Amino acid sequence: MVCHLDRLLEERGMTLTELADRVGVSVVNLSILKNDRARAVRFSTLTAICDVLGCQPGDVLSVARS
Repeated sequence: MVCHLDRLLEERGMTLTELADRVGVSVVNLSILKNDRARAVRFSTLTAICDVLGCQPGDVLSVARS
């Protein structure tokens, strides 16, 4: 899985800290997700990220094909 939070945040002029505050998740946990080191993500967290960023789950995560 590849996370596209960097691109989404840049497009919206938002910082990771601001997103963390709005979503109610720690900056550390979002950083782990953003840097493709997360082993799992809760649906509630993904839903909250999408609500704040105005996007769909497929905009946040995609499958890297090799």
